[in-house]
This record gives sequence, C-alpha cells and structure tokens, in this order.
Amino acid sequence: MGPQQGPPSFSPPIGQPGGGEQGGPPTGAPPSFIPTQQAGVFAVDPGGIRRCLFRYTYVWLNNGQQFWFYPIFAGRRSVAGWRWIGFTWVYFGIDLRQIQSFTCV
Repeated sequence: MGPQQGPPSFSPPIGQPGGGEQGGPPTGAPPSFIPTQQAGVFAVDPGGIRRCLFRYTYVWLNNGQQFWFYPIFAGRRSVAGWRWIGFTWVYFGIDLRQIQSFTCV
C-alpha cells in the first residue's frame, strides 16, 4: 500500500514565549473581567495589534461578537492565535478588517 492521502495537517507557530508547549494555548483561563471598549477606534492596523502578541487580548468584532484572544501571529492583513470559547482555547485566525477594536492586558 502507498502513503495515505488526505488534507494537510496544520500546526500553529512553535516556541513562542508566554504560551503553552510548542506554541500552544495559554495554560490557564483568561482574566475573569471584560475590559471597557475604547471609543473612537476606526481601523485596526498590524502594528497596533502586534504589541498584544503573547498577551491576553479582548477583541470586539464588527458583527457584535466579543471574546478573549491570545494572539501569536500578526500579518499585514490578519491575526492568528488562541480564542477562548468559555471553557477551552481553540486555534483561530481572522482578517484585521473584521476587528472593530481590541485591548490587551
């Protein structure tokens, strides 16, 4: 028999500070409070969100969703990391244009 065919596997970046093993999620839950959203933010730029890499970050999306996020990668148009879904972290990526505002703690 030949090699198995299937979709390629995906792994998040490796060896980044502040996260779990192998670029994994934080080892605990995010803070128990929800930060106050800052008024007057019109655009999210890669340089701004880069300062939040490997830090707990609260995100408000244009569609009304909001959540804790632990970013580990910021590109020119997107950000990726770990999103808290209430009981665990899941790997998540999003286009910067979908983010209304964010704050890191």
